[in-house]
Amino acid sequence: MKKLLIASQNMHKIKEIKAIFGDTDVQIISLKDINDLDDVEENGTSFFENALIKATYFAKKHHMMALADDSGLIVHALGDRPGIYSARYSGHGDHANNVKVLHEMEGKEDRRAYFISSIVIAYPNGEFRAYEGKFDGFIGIEERGQHGFGYDSIFYLPEYQMTSAEIEPELKNRISHRAKALALLKEDLHEIIDHL
Repeated sequence: MKKLLIASQNMHKIKEIKAIFGDTDVQIISLKDINDLDDVEENGTSFFENALIKATYFAKKHHMMALADDSGLIVHALGDRPGIYSARYSGHGDHANNVKVLHEMEGKEDRRAYFISSIVIAYPNGEFRAYEGKFDGFIGIEERGQHGFGYDSIFYLPEYQMTSAEIEPELKNRISHRAKALALLKEDLHEIIDHL
């Protein structure tokens, strides 16, 4: 069985990716599974560059295919912030990040936003494949919902009249930015595996 290393310490991301790959014959391993606490500096200027940095580093380090995801929230009225700084926007975690965005959005009429996910699969020889997914919505006016993580509780989906944190995880795993990028990746799965 071929192995795929998820280059992340984020248990929420790991769980989402494992759920999406649950019906494939690829063994999914995370950095947590192999006790690798190595922290790579994400000094890229885009989601793609940061994902490539992580995937390439861990593929070479562990001599296996590595998948890295860099994703974040883009808010039109905030000049596309928080962008690549989404995870560390406030410096104090998810709840503080949400509070900061809600505060900055006070009085703004244009509440359009989207999540973007850039996923890179890298091979130990330096070759890679890249995929991208987008998830459109709006910034709500308060935190709502118990599911999800990150900005899900303020990311409102008008077609469901719920936030991304209120919809069921199974639905989110079909419609999210990461799900869309991973769906594209799965279309190439046989080529990816046979490439080794």
